[in-house]
Amino acid sequence: MKKHTRHLILALVATLGVAAVPVSHAADTPAVETLRGRDVAEPELDSKVYRQERDRPPIPRDYVQQPPLIPHVTESYTITANFNKCMDCHSWTRYKESGATKVSITHFKDRDGRELSNISPRRYFCTQCHVPQTNAKPLVNNTFQRAEGLR
Repeated sequence: MKKHTRHLILALVATLGVAAVPVSHAADTPAVETLRGRDVAEPELDSKVYRQERDRPPIPRDYVQQPPLIPHVTESYTITANFNKCMDCHSWTRYKESGATKVSITHFKDRDGRELSNISPRRYFCTQCHVPQTNAKPLVNNTFQRAEGLR
């Protein structure tokens, strides 16, 4: 069978499989089961449960190599392949005038450890590691303790 024909058949089977799955409504969706085996209701992300903190001092880190939390609102920030709003303040050329923390030198290394002249593509999308500080309560109780060296 030719490669092209095989791809068409696979696409058709995948399409039929997706079409056969019934559409459910949020009210019909069961609670999420956690890795611990307990059911947890999905939180509603409204202003009562979740709110980004506005321009506050950063919360101390809890473990070595933890990415710092973002101590300001980022809701309207755009990060695309062509533009990164975070760099308006955090780039090495602008951090002093903005009073922001400059991007770490680790963000200028590729996966093989070679230094680059610009931010590594794997470190360019800030919010894949850095998250805004919030006043959100934990969804489940835990016994996490800060790293001993950071107390």
